[in-house]
Amino acid sequence: MPHDALDYRSAFQLAPVGLVLSVQRQIVDCNERVLQIFGATRKQLLGCSFAVLYPSAAEFERTGARIIASLDAQGHYADDRVMRRVATGEPFWCHVTGRALDPTDPHARGIWSFEDLSARRQITADLTPREREIAALLVQGHTSKLIGRQLGVSPRTVDIYRGRLMKKYQAGSTPELIHKLLSA
Repeated sequence: MPHDALDYRSAFQLAPVGLVLSVQRQIVDCNERVLQIFGATRKQLLGCSFAVLYPSAAEFERTGARIIASLDAQGHYADDRVMRRVATGEPFWCHVTGRALDPTDPHARGIWSFEDLSARRQITADLTPREREIAALLVQGHTSKLIGRQLGVSPRTVDIYRGRLMKKYQAGSTPELIHKLLSA
């Protein structure tokens, strides 16, 4: 393809990361890589809520609230979270980065990128939705107090979930748990 024949639409479609354009948490457009990552067809995603990509409706709702609470001044947000493949229902770790086009209305319109982390990070323990959220925030280096604030729970509740995670992963300390979560 000649240099001048490459247009923005082709760049969007052929990007090496998954890209989604959204309006009110509905998928307006997506590229080929998103379809590959989530094992879906365009028909299964376009016009649908992002909820189809989450392991549960509760995780979809809590993530939406966390995005609103955590946007920076330019409307940027990023995290690692467990998502769900549409075709198989299989959960997998995914790095999500997004930008709200209007930071005062985070879900109005956005641009989101998705990177499948499953080759580097496997889900080895059967985790509850809340355990997945806390695990994702722990690996980002957040304290119990900060995690509690982001999730709307007490730091003590976070510590209880951390204890459950340590038991499931047979970790003797938080650093060991984080290491096991990252290498799992």
